[in-house]
Amino acid sequence: MRLLHTSDWHLGQSLHNFERGYEHQRFLDWLLDTLVQEQTDALLIAGDIFDNANPSAASQKQLYRFLQQARERLPHLNLVVIAGNHDSPGRLEAPGPLLEAHGTRVIGSVQRKADGEIDLEQLVLPLTGRSGAVEAWCLAVPFLRPGDVPRIAETKDGADPYLAGIALLYRQVLELALGKRADGQAILAMGHCHMVDGQMSNDSERRIVIGGTEMLPAGIFDPAIVYAALGHLHLAQRVGKQEHIRYCGSPIPLSFAEVGYQHQVLRIDIDGAAVREIVTLPVPRAVELLRIPAKPAPLAQVLEELAVLDVAPMEPEQQPFLEVRVLLDAPEPGLRTRVEAALDGKPVRLAKIETSSAARSASIDDDVMTLDQLEQLKPDDIFRQLYRQRFDNDAPPEQLSAFAELMLTPGQP
Repeated sequence: MRLLHTSDWHLGQSLHNFERGYEHQRFLDWLLDTLVQEQTDALLIAGDIFDNANPSAASQKQLYRFLQQARERLPHLNLVVIAGNHDSPGRLEAPGPLLEAHGTRVIGSVQRKADGEIDLEQLVLPLTGRSGAVEAWCLAVPFLRPGDVPRIAETKDGADPYLAGIALLYRQVLELALGKRADGQAILAMGHCHMVDGQMSNDSERRIVIGGTEMLPAGIFDPAIVYAALGHLHLAQRVGKQEHIRYCGSPIPLSFAEVGYQHQVLRIDIDGAAVREIVTLPVPRAVELLRIPAKPAPLAQVLEELAVLDVAPMEPEQQPFLEVRVLLDAPEPGLRTRVEAALDGKPVRLAKIETSSAARSASIDDDVMTLDQLEQLKPDDIFRQLYRQRFDNDAPPEQLSAFAELMLTPGQP
């Protein structure tokens, strides 16, 4: 049996107010062709389908059109979708009955029975081969909130009840799957979570911190699980150096911090009850993201590099996104105007101007402040500290005066 693992599409995402619909559509078109070319039996989509809980009509249309086209082109294809922390479980599940009639199973949240017990059956899904016979079982576990996991009153050695509840839920669904599977059938797991030692992209990933717990140990996946398809982290990576526990990463760079990532989907070949091979399938990048210069530099050097920037003419939706990185030792009021002048006529989209200083001093974040201390902070105190953090100097009187004038709104003394 052949599976493809993908996650973190973030349909509807914008990059500094630039829409990404063109890039997402190019990825979905490529994925459709790849599913057919690879003669895939199952597609596992491990969460964060949308960028937010209230996706636009256009991004929802992209998803549903893709699911319909995938099933049309590969009638035997199993499609399994779980919700991530960016998704609205209810919104994702709403068209579930209609999607299931066309071969797509969507798990947005953990359902409970009338007696309050978790409905484990809806989390254990059969995967069928081209003959229609069951060839594998999938533990389709979505992003888990505290109310989704089994309630554990006490834990040994002071373990976090939330983490212990997640581990117990995976054990329970595994036991159910073990009872269902026949000889020669593999068991796979899906999850949307942050595993211990996982490398994250700070600019585009939302930290998952619930009850003080953020990262889960690889031990939650029992050895009987031959492959764990994970979502949440945008950098493709193995978990705990284990080949069979994988993040596939996002299919497009979702921030400038991800320009060096190899975006991909993963192909997993199952031979009976074991994994035979895991293969990386690189995703072509439809739009380039440029960072100029490679490291922050003084404005004069930056303007020189922008002046010689050579980009071939192309359609507006194909033009590269640009982040300009400037090293400042004092405020530069005309910074954006000078950058835009250097880019005049060049087919790029200026998405961000990132400024920094050579020296950084202590900031508000360096000290632990009490609630009383926070309550006593005034806007100009914060302005002074942020100015010193950015420029390593005291804010000049004219800057303080201008800030004070901005803070005076009608109705204030």
